[in-house]
Amino acid sequence: MSLINTEVQPFKTTAYLNGEFIEVTEASLKGQWSVLIFMPAAFTFNCPTEVEDAAESYEEFKKAGAEVYIVTTDTHFSHKVWHETSDAVGKAQFPLVGDPTHQLTRAFGVHLDDEGLALRGTFIINPEGVIKTMEVHDNAIARDVSETLRKLKAAQYVAANPNEVCPAKWKEGEKTLKPSLDLVGKI
Repeated sequence: MSLINTEVQPFKTTAYLNGEFIEVTEASLKGQWSVLIFMPAAFTFNCPTEVEDAAESYEEFKKAGAEVYIVTTDTHFSHKVWHETSDAVGKAQFPLVGDPTHQLTRAFGVHLDDEGLALRGTFIINPEGVIKTMEVHDNAIARDVSETLRKLKAAQYVAANPNEVCPAKWKEGEKTLKPSLDLVGKI
C-alpha cells in the first residue's frame, strides 16, 4: 500500500538540534511543510555527504516554508557526537532525529529488519501532516537534495493551484498544465 496521501501516524522521539535535545512528534510536522530524510545510520559513508548537502540547501528549504528532519536508527546521543565530530554533519541546523525503536522507519516503510537500519527514503509532508511525495532506494545511492527541493516546490504549487499539474522537469516559475479533455493526445 502506498503512503501517498496518508496522514503521518502518531509517534514520539528525540532529536538533537543546535546543542539541545528536543522532542519530535507527528504534531511537530503540522503547520508547515516538512521533509523527512531517512538514512541508514550515523557514522556511515554516504550519510554525512547527504547531511551536508541538506545543510547547504537549508536556507532554501526555510524560504520555502519547510523544515528538514534527518532520521536514522541511532539515538539522539549518537547524533550529538556525530554533529560534534563530523565537519559535514556539523553544518546541520535542523533536527537530527533518533529512531532507536524503529517506530518511524517501520511506519514509513523504510526499515531493514535484517540490519536494523533504514533505507534511504525521502518524504515530503504537507502542513496538514499528509505525505505528498516519497522516494525510497538502495543505501548505496546517495540523493541530490536539489531534486527534493524541486519536488517540495512542485507539491506546494499544486496544493495552492489544485486545477494544475507540474510537468516533467518543472521548476518554480515555469509553465504548468491544466488537465482537460482537450490536452489528451496533444502533448
